[in-house]
Amino acid sequence: MGKILVKQIRSKIRRPINQKRTLEALGLRKINHEVEHEATPQILGMVNKVKHLVSVKEI
Repeated sequence: MGKILVKQIRSKIRRPINQKRTLEALGLRKINHEVEHEATPQILGMVNKVKHLVSVKEI
C-alpha cells in the first residue's frame, strides 16, 4: 500500500456528527491541517465519507 496526504480544506462546522468524528479519527483538527496515512481500505473509506471537506494527494 502507498501513502496518502490528507488535508482539510473546509470547515466541519454545521456538519453531521458522523462527519465530524471521521475528521477527528483521521487526525484532522482545523483547516489546512495535513496528516499522512497508509492507503488502506479503511482509511480510503473514511476519506471517501468526507471527500467534500478534504483534499488527497498520493506520496
